[in-house]
Formats: sequence, structure tokens, C-alpha cells
Amino acid sequence: MGSQPTASKAVLVPSASRGHWWNEWLDSKQSFPATGNFDLAANAHGLLLIHNDDTVDAGEGFDTHQHRDMEIITWVLEGTVVHQDSMGNSGMIHPGLAQRMSAGTGVLHSERNGASRSERTPLRVLQMWVPPSEAGGAPSYEELDVTADITNATMFTLASGMTAYRDTSAIRIGNRDAALHVARLQPGQSVQIPDAPFGHVYLADGAATFEDVGDISAGDAVRLTATGGHRVTATEPSELLIWEMHSAAAH
Repeated sequence: MGSQPTASKAVLVPSASRGHWWNEWLDSKQSFPATGNFDLAANAHGLLLIHNDDTVDAGEGFDTHQHRDMEIITWVLEGTVVHQDSMGNSGMIHPGLAQRMSAGTGVLHSERNGASRSERTPLRVLQMWVPPSEAGGAPSYEELDVTADITNATMFTLASGMTAYRDTSAIRIGNRDAALHVARLQPGQSVQIPDAPFGHVYLADGAATFEDVGDISAGDAVRLTATGGHRVTATEPSELLIWEMHSAAAH
């Protein structure tokens, strides 16, 4: 993994500055370049290579495709995902269900909006990628419904490979330097961002005030380097996805 940063900074990345790719059935807002032949590590922040906020039309989705040596976390905001893979896993991913697929030496999978075209229900889903600490592992899969565990004004560890969250993380990922937290806040409630060499805070929904940065809106992100401890306070009902990362992707 990459070297540790020394300069402390917090950079606001407005929603409108994200990459935007779309076709007849997909509207993809990309915090990092994802569509096309990009060097993912060169465009990463810390370990976070991809952070897509995708809206998928009913009855549409991604046909079977392959991944290798990647930890892929899927978090549904609205609708359902139908997942199938070459390990034999299949089922519906819905809001509140944390899902992780470790591609390892190679896995085939497909992802589709669980609603039929006649239902006309769109899917909104976040997909996030980090590299594994060690390449060449066996592919694996994990999911867990955490709906009852996410309470207002607390930061819940959704996925982690860090020793610090071994007993509290909902699901495990194959990177020992990364953790993903989620927080749902009502107006006036706040959480404190972990101190880490790299952090990425994404406001999936709502509006909030980010200490030392200012007001943030849905789709905005704050990229933190060699800092933390900032308090984020909701001004509307809000959902935050918070990456805590203690190394960077090698490139």
C-alpha cells in the first residue's frame, strides 16, 4: 500500500463536480473515474478506488461480468438489487442489507434492478471498491441485514477489515486498513469523523454542516487527508457514508 500523508486538509467535492455517465437505463454519478479504461489507483483517495451513486431503471442492470482482486461493497438506498454470482450466491439486496463480495482470484456476477419494467420502480445503489491487502485470495461473499443496528446520531461500522472493529463491524472486508461507517441523522444530531490518514465522507441524502468545511448537500463529499475529529451536524434528515482509511492504494 502507499505512503502516509503529512499535510492535513479537508477538501469539499461538490456533487456537480463528479463524473457523470449515463445510457438508456443507467444514470451513474462517479466520485472517482470508473467508466472506461482508467488507472483506478492513480485516481483513488486513500484506498477508495470507486464510489458510484447509480440509478438503474426497472428491469435493467449489469449482465454477467468478471472482477479480480477487489473488495466490492454494495449499499442500496432505494429499490432492490438482484445479485447472482459464480460462487452460487443469489438473492435480493434491499436497503439496510450490507453486502460484500471479495473477488479474489476471479468471480463472475450480475446485478439488476429487482423491479420489473411494469413496476417502474427505480433502483438507487452505492457501490464502493477498495483493493484487498493481499492479492490472490479465494473469492467470498457476505451479507447481513443491519436495519435494526443503525440508530440516529450514532456511527455504525458497516464493513471493515481493521483489528479495531473486529468485534463491531457488521461484515468483514479483506483490507486490514479500511473501515466503512454509516450514520443516519435527524436535524440537530451530529457525529464525529474518525481521525485517519485518509477519510472520505459522502452525504447520500439530506443536508448538513461539516465543521471547518461548511454546508454540504446530497451528493457532496469531503476528502480528508491526515486529519479527523470534525463534527458533521444534520440540518435535514441525512445519511452519511464515512470511509476511514489507514493506507493508500499502491500505484
